[in-house]
Amino acid sequence: FENKFARDADLKFKAESRRNKALAEWAAAKLGITGDAVADYVKAVRKADLEEKGDDDGVRKVKKDFADKGVSVSDDEIKDKMIEFLAKAVTEIEASR
Repeated sequence: FENKFARDADLKFKAESRRNKALAEWAAAKLGITGDAVADYVKAVRKADLEEKGDDDGVRKVKKDFADKGVSVSDDEIKDKMIEFLAKAVTEIEASR
């Protein structure tokens, strides 16, 4: 059971990290962030998501960035993208095993 728990926790962490990268890249495109600044933005979104348990901190970061730039994106759209990117990340990770 301990091995399965550790494997599941590792899969969850990797999938959420990939999801956050994809979310940050999607948001960066909407925000007009390009070049090397995209990698910095990915790091900032990943860091924000680690501030507290759950996904709300990552959503808040992206939402605030959209609001600061005057980009109109709903909470539901951000959450839908997170679900989409998480599903894709899990599929990619499982396919690489």
